[in-house]
Amino acid sequence: MELAVESLETPALTKAQLADLLFDQIGLNKRESKDMIDAFFDLVTDSLVEGTDVRISGFGNFQIRTKAARPGRNPRTGEPVAIEARRVVTFHASPKLKDQVQALVVGPDAT
Repeated sequence: MELAVESLETPALTKAQLADLLFDQIGLNKRESKDMIDAFFDLVTDSLVEGTDVRISGFGNFQIRTKAARPGRNPRTGEPVAIEARRVVTFHASPKLKDQVQALVVGPDAT
């Protein structure tokens, strides 16, 4: 099933727009659509907080990466600042997603 997203007014796809797409194209009621989107993102968030990678076939992987403490510099004052160790989320697009995005840039007939 392919979801049409041509009518986006903003350059970002929001959770509300995803819920509207579920309502319009799949037939769930608006409350079910919103609950499904919220549950999906809660599940992804909870998994990442626990340190579990999230892999979505055909889309990509979300991973937690631990960054070590390091020295930094305040760009405004030039003053040295210590940057604390932290965990960050990284996303790596799947080859399928990369190919689809590249086809839009280069064109479907390019080789």
